[in-house]
Amino acid sequence: MTTRTSLTIVLAAGEGTRMRSSLPKVLHPVAGRPLLAHVLAAAPHGADDKLAVVIGPDHQAVADETKRIRPDAETFVQSERLGTAHAVLAAKQAIVRGADDLLIAFGDTPLISAETFVRLREPLRNGSALVVLGFRAADPTGYGRLVVEGDQLAAIREQADASADELKITLCNAGVMAIDGRIALDVLERIGNANKKGEYYLTDAVGIMRERGLRASVIETDEDEVRGINTKAQLAEAEAVMQTRLRQAAMTAGVTLISPETIHLAADTRFGKDVTIEQFVVIGPGVSIADGAVIHSFSHIVGASVGSNASVGPYARLRPGTSLGDGAKIGNFVETKAARIDAGAKVNHLTYIGDAHIGEGANIGAGTITCNYDGFNKHRTEIGAGAFIGSNSSLVAPIKIGVGAYVGSGSVITKNVPDDSLAVERNDQTVRVGWAKRFRETSARARKPKTS
Repeated sequence: MTTRTSLTIVLAAGEGTRMRSSLPKVLHPVAGRPLLAHVLAAAPHGADDKLAVVIGPDHQAVADETKRIRPDAETFVQSERLGTAHAVLAAKQAIVRGADDLLIAFGDTPLISAETFVRLREPLRNGSALVVLGFRAADPTGYGRLVVEGDQLAAIREQADASADELKITLCNAGVMAIDGRIALDVLERIGNANKKGEYYLTDAVGIMRERGLRASVIETDEDEVRGINTKAQLAEAEAVMQTRLRQAAMTAGVTLISPETIHLAADTRFGKDVTIEQFVVIGPGVSIADGAVIHSFSHIVGASVGSNASVGPYARLRPGTSLGDGAKIGNFVETKAARIDAGAKVNHLTYIGDAHIGEGANIGAGTITCNYDGFNKHRTEIGAGAFIGSNSSLVAPIKIGVGAYVGSGSVITKNVPDDSLAVERNDQTVRVGWAKRFRETSARARKPKTS
């Protein structure tokens, strides 16, 4: 076994015209994260690992996403779409620098794992010059077949070129491969385009290796892991597989999912211990839920943190920038945004809290809203610890409600309220005795049909 440390990773990020979308294919999300981001997260991250991402022309958004996740990456443009080998050679500048191994993958396989990339390199340490990732397809129609002789890969046969016996093979080509870095560039440059499409195919590298008397090997993974995404239907299939993985991982870690199949998670969701998630909950990117918290049914959470033993919902919406302290309560039909709600505070019903800080132990009555937007700018509301905001109140920001202060129900508060004070804003109530009876009688006479 030889020691191999340095690695160049070439990731082809294809265009995906069949997605019927202006958004580049690899930026479509699975579990709240772009396809490309999943693959970049799985790709090796060592000090000696150099990453090159090949993108299509006019796809600056893909380059930007690459840099956001892997600032060390280089991006290269494939100006023409002339096959997989042609795409890899678009990164020739990175390959020519040399490395022990060259790893080739694709940006539209979000389910591939870091462990598979590690396994793919192991045969290179044992003398193979090329390693191909394969899978057993339930329906191999349309896939290239891996023709194996003994323990070596003899050929990759495209369906159109396969014999009747080769069409019976269920071991298929996933497209991902590793090549001995010392010969990788020479092999890639020897690949020709003598095929019906006039394109340069990576699969021809196997024949070149065989002609040189070098070993080509196969490692296998499951079909789900190498699902490529080319259509919206395939995107939905990958989402379903990813959600199953995420739910299983959460439950293995001790999270209680009441009806797992109804709960949607994000790839970066973080859970504490003894968390309970009820039915029909959607958790988007950027969410952390601490020990003992309960998320009740039909709640939607994105970009928020939920403290220990906090309670959310049912039918609650926590938008980005929301932070719930320990034991805080968000009830039914409550929406929050850019809101810090401290420990023990309660916002129980029919309320909007935006651009606000709610102090510890404060109580926000039903129907309260923070009026945070004036049509041009957002303004903040500060509510002190232990304050009590009566139902159906409007707090016109910017405003401060002091520690322990009370706001009477039905008030529109436009001025700061000092600590331990009561603020009430209402007109004097008028009562007209007998008015309702007279109104009904008058209305009934007006409706009575006239006789001729």
